[in-house]
Amino acid sequence: MTQHKGDTSSERLLQLGFLGTGAMGSRLAARLLKAGYPVVVYDRTREKTQPLMRLGAQVADTPQALAAQCSVVFSSLSDDHAVEDVLQGHDGKGALAGARSGTTFVEMSTILPQTSRTLAAAARARGLDLLDAAISGSTPQVEAGTITLLVGGDSAAYERTLPILSALTPHCFYMGPSGMGTTMKLVVNTLLGVSIQVLAEALALGEKAGLEKARLLDVLAQTAVISPRQKLALDNVRREDYPVTFALQLMHKDFGLIMREAESLQVPMPVTAAAEQLSSVELASEGNGDITATIHWMEELAGIEPPQEAPSC
Repeated sequence: MTQHKGDTSSERLLQLGFLGTGAMGSRLAARLLKAGYPVVVYDRTREKTQPLMRLGAQVADTPQALAAQCSVVFSSLSDDHAVEDVLQGHDGKGALAGARSGTTFVEMSTILPQTSRTLAAAARARGLDLLDAAISGSTPQVEAGTITLLVGGDSAAYERTLPILSALTPHCFYMGPSGMGTTMKLVVNTLLGVSIQVLAEALALGEKAGLEKARLLDVLAQTAVISPRQKLALDNVRREDYPVTFALQLMHKDFGLIMREAESLQVPMPVTAAAEQLSSVELASEGNGDITATIHWMEELAGIEPPQEAPSC
């Protein structure tokens, strides 16, 4: 069920924290600031917080100091290790240790469901709530307010936090207890990674067989089998430009999480396993480009010559 934004004056006065101000976190925090919430931010690379400071955010020196002054603390970090380090700390002095009883953490990173459950249990032991609120969508969708939030954790904590989540997007879904938000994210990203790989192979087949590329792209875009995300990939191919909105490196990391979860549940995923192996080679070949650069890489593997530039007069 899609939920919609509510707003009360008491909710507006909540001090929010945001841990991690990278590509996603900085944009999410900016939306909260623009929605009128006071926001405190932290990033281990302090320079990354400067644009948010210019928008009115305060900057904390440590995760623990940030949590001590906030009622709701968001985090968007690179991987399980970074999340555990920032929230729990090597010495037990992470953000959870600094928070007051009753604080709610909203953890938005793509991590293993078991990591989400472990962190939620650690939070409960301190009188805190921790929701796993995984994001479906990338930086353009964050800026447009059209991401989908997939939330696991205590249902009462979700309902209390929903008005704030709705400042980020109207598309919020409660998926069940702790770990179910991150579980749903792994399901979504399985489809994402495999579908881009399959699209790359299909395009390489059509081009190598002699189909005119522009016409091939036009027709595919009109078929029922192409998803909205694949249509964005086709636009990149048409322009021969692959701006990074979801990096190959992150997709490769997510494939690893997906396969670890599948192994723990004894779920066979042979096609996803093949896509994971290909992503390792793609990452080595293409570097930390966008996931859609997979298409360019598959064209090269198929021996398809790049388009020739028109001679200058």
